[in-house]
This record gives sequence, structure tokens and C-alpha cells, in this order.
Amino acid sequence: MDTVLRYRGQTLTAADVAAIREFIAARPGASRRALSRELCAARGWLQANGELRDAVCRGLLLALHRAGHIELPAPRWRCTEPSTRLEPAAVDVDASALHCDLAALGPIELRQVRRTGEEEGLFDFLVHTHHYLGYHTPVGEHLKFLFYARGRPIACFAWSSTAAKLAPRDGFIGWSAQARRRNLHLVAYNTRFLILPWVRVPHLASHVLGRMTRELSGHWQRVYGHRVYLAETYVDRTRFRGTCYRAANWLHLGRTTGRGKDAPTGRITRTKKDVLVQPLSRDFRQRLQAVA
Repeated sequence: MDTVLRYRGQTLTAADVAAIREFIAARPGASRRALSRELCAARGWLQANGELRDAVCRGLLLALHRAGHIELPAPRWRCTEPSTRLEPAAVDVDASALHCDLAALGPIELRQVRRTGEEEGLFDFLVHTHHYLGYHTPVGEHLKFLFYARGRPIACFAWSSTAAKLAPRDGFIGWSAQARRRNLHLVAYNTRFLILPWVRVPHLASHVLGRMTRELSGHWQRVYGHRVYLAETYVDRTRFRGTCYRAANWLHLGRTTGRGKDAPTGRITRTKKDVLVQPLSRDFRQRLQAVA
């Protein structure tokens, strides 16, 4: 097979690229976004919940364009101040001290807040303001969660699709390259975990983390039409020890290489991080190793 490009689970041959060129030529007035959505519909590139894989398709078309395989129309809109455009709007939050033991905190409520309007805005603002990595708009499948106690937000969790290749995780699962390409969407990556700075409750972090992982797969099913079977995260040991993850029985598998997913030179460009995972079902290996 004459493979021209592999991009996020899509393998394109020379014949595929020729067909995409014809597809674009037949729509001379279409924008890049319109082309992406129409191509998804024509090829049946859908998420498990039936929505178009529009973001992935746009990235694929851009990769083909940059490599000189196709010619996309000129972009109709450019962001000249991305950092300003993406900064979440400020939200008034009760930041008075909340210091007590876990039993005295009272009932704790977990809410999935993606696509909920005001609550998603609150989540974005809290993470942008109080997490050391800030807030970045996710691409692909992702969910956002707020924990509440006494009517106030106390913790934030963000989850997204994960890296295509990660040696410690891949060895732990024991899946083939084919199974990894087929089932990567069944692994959820914990991109942000934040206990709000005015909250001082011993053992709260491991408590909410345990509850989060128990309920995560059900939320994924409701939003995306499929469950997830393994949760993973990366801990920067120059900043944190990962104590709450270990207290919640997450497994330490090894360390990242420090090269990142887009390092063409193979050089170390960032801090090496600990890789920790939590199986979300007893048959997680069977699910993730399946190829049919």
C-alpha cells in the first residue's frame, strides 16, 4: 500500500489524496471548515456518539496542505491575538478560606460541566487562574468536571484523549500497534487536576480523585457513546510527588522520554514526567488488546 500520510488513526494512500484533491476542486467556493465537515460526512468519519470528527479532519487536511499534497483555500479568518482571544472571561468566585477535616466538609457533588454554559466558563476561569499550566482549549474527546461542597466549587478535573505512543503505558497494556490504533480512544488522560487554593481539607485530593475515576467511564459513555477503560496522567517530579495518585491506588509505570509527541529531532525538550495509570475495569487489557 502506497501510504502518503498517517494522522491520528487515519492512513491515507496516494489514491486517497487524489480523491481529496478532486473533492476540493469540486467545491471552489467552500471554506476550509466547510470542506472538512463535508469530507467527514462523505467518508463517514464520525465519533462514537455520531458527531463529525471535524477537528481531526481539519488537522489532517492542514497536514496534507503543508506537505504539498493538496492545496487548501486561503483561510478566511486569522487570530492575531490568540492569547487574548482564548483567555476565559473572569467569574466572581467565593474565595474565602475553607479549612476543615474531610468529614466536616459535608456532601461533595461531582458535575460534568462541558457544554453547560456558565459552569463551563467557571471551570475554564478557575483552571486558567489557579493551575500552573493554565487553560488550553482541548482538541478531540474531552470532559470537564467540578466538585462542589457547601455550594462552592472546591476542585477541577480535565480529561482528554491521550498520546498516540507512550512506552510505559503501551508495555503495561501489552497491546499491538493495530490494537493501539483501534482502541486509543478508550484511554482517558487527566490533563488538569486542581484543588482550589483557598481549600485546605486533609485527604481531599485522594478522596475526589478516587471518586472521579470511579465515575469517569459512565460520563464518557453518556457524552461520547463509549466507555473508557484506563485512566492515565503524567506527574512533573520537579513540582509534585504524585502523593494523591498513589494514595488513590494509581500505578507508577515509569517515566516519559522528555521528547514530547512533536519532537522531530528526537532531542529532550521538556521535563521527564512520571507515568501513572488507573485501570477502570477488571477486563481493561482484554478491551484494549482487542483488534476485532
